[in-house]
Amino acid sequence: MRQRVSMARTLAAQPKILLMDEPFASLDEQTRLLLGDKVLQIQQQLKQTTLLITHNITEAVQLSDRVVVMTYRPGKVKRMVEINLPRPRSSEIVSSEAFGRYVAQIWSDLREEASRGLDDEESRKLHEGEKR
Repeated sequence: MRQRVSMARTLAAQPKILLMDEPFASLDEQTRLLLGDKVLQIQQQLKQTTLLITHNITEAVQLSDRVVVMTYRPGKVKRMVEINLPRPRSSEIVSSEAFGRYVAQIWSDLREEASRGLDDEESRKLHEGEKR
């Protein structure tokens, strides 16, 4: 409910660009998908540009026309994926084969970067252990 109130407050100002930083992070997957439907409806009605920052691949593909995959440190653009799914869009799209292909492609890129991050963390801890 807090997320909805926060979104309504933001939209009342009618910004030209809506910035959303992990807007649904605290929600369960079902609520996240349904709230995503509401965001899609609002975007369509207001013809508003939205910049969404998220770690959730499903959310990114459901809500976006373009997904920018970032590298592990330093954060640089690794790949831009154009999401060519029909609009208007709803959460029903998540069961489509095309949706699954986008999620798999993005996860492949992110898996590489997450592995780099884990290796870096393990190396750092090992190095700290040697200093002691």
